[in-house]
Amino acid sequence: MSAALLALTCLLVPFGALASWAAYELADTGRYVTVMAPLAADPSVREAVADTVGDGILRAVGQHLDVRPVPGSVRPFLRDVVRSFTQTEAFRLAWDTGNQVTHDAVLRALRDEGDGTTAAQPVTVDFAPVTDQVKRQLARDHVPLAARIPVQHTAVSVLPAGELVSLRKGFHVLEVAGFWLPVAAVGCAATGIALAVRRR
Repeated sequence: MSAALLALTCLLVPFGALASWAAYELADTGRYVTVMAPLAADPSVREAVADTVGDGILRAVGQHLDVRPVPGSVRPFLRDVVRSFTQTEAFRLAWDTGNQVTHDAVLRALRDEGDGTTAAQPVTVDFAPVTDQVKRQLARDHVPLAARIPVQHTAVSVLPAGELVSLRKGFHVLEVAGFWLPVAAVGCAATGIALAVRRR
């Protein structure tokens, strides 16, 4: 009996350590922000932000202002302004803050038991703070009508609603395993040693 318990302990220890590491690493917002921080300097990320924010500003201007800009001439200018903003310290701070908010939202969604309403909602990140900074930059550059540009919430999905239910179940299993597997390993080891004829 003692040998079986000790053998089971040897099996549980690596799986328990791996599950605990994975669960706590995924839940560590600070580490996530640190890992994601270098992406703020990635050219493809900057281009994606420039496209998303620039197109969002154009849509907002077209919907709320009387003046209809010519997209072919205005879009490259807006993209250049946004691209220039992505090279500033303010953008890196906004990037870190956005990633922190996004990670917290993902964790809340994964830990939610689901009441039939939150399960159908995707987790999104809002580009409104970046749009607001670009608007301020345009106003400082004395661009006509820049002060009248409405700052709309541009939500980008980071966790689709269709994947949320399965990911929530998997994360719950990981958290449970990360806690109980090490406890079970310690219990089996203690019992196995206590039942052993030669405890050394």
